Amino acid sequence: MSSQNPDPDEEKITGLEPGGGVPPGETPPAEASTGGPQGHEENAPGKAASRIWLVLIGIVVLLGLLFFVGYIADFF
Repeated sequence: MSSQNPDPDEEKITGLEPGGGVPPGETPPAEASTGGPQGHEENAPGKAASRIWLVLIGIVVLLGLLFFVGYIADFF
């Protein structure tokens, strides 16, 4: 069974040096390492605001839980 080499003809590849190296300027520049937000903002709310929201959410969850427990126990 004879099959052809799936690689293109090595003499027709542009930009390759003998031995397979690539000369400088032949490849595109790498992307920047700091492309997006870094996880903090200058005017972000403080830790106190986050804690207040967590406490408020906890209170709402606790009230909901107490309501359903009271409903199951037939208090309401």
